[in-house]
Amino acid sequence: MSKKVFLIRREALEPGQVRKVETERCPLAVYNVDGTFYATSDICTHATASLSDGEIVDGDLIACPLHDGQFHIPTGQAMAFPCTVDLRTYRVIEEGDEIFADLDEESEAAASAI
Repeated sequence: MSKKVFLIRREALEPGQVRKVETERCPLAVYNVDGTFYATSDICTHATASLSDGEIVDGDLIACPLHDGQFHIPTGQAMAFPCTVDLRTYRVIEEGDEIFADLDEESEAAASAI
């Protein structure tokens, strides 16, 4: 069963930006990486820091603002210490100018990385 939720309008998030979006289940971090949108859990798996307060680095990594651990945005994979547990990712659905996430499905990149 699909649980599609609205995240953001395309023009509200420029390339290289990340924004926190509250959903009924959990806060999500929504990213625009060179025009492609991604969604992950907003909470770092190492410490309870909001990743949307972090910075996109090296093109497609999010750096946690607390200890500078890093995650690969498309797959959620933990890439830099102290982060060792991967992030939960969500499948993004683009419909015209609106960006949605399916809270019941992982991103395609994360699913294919398994």
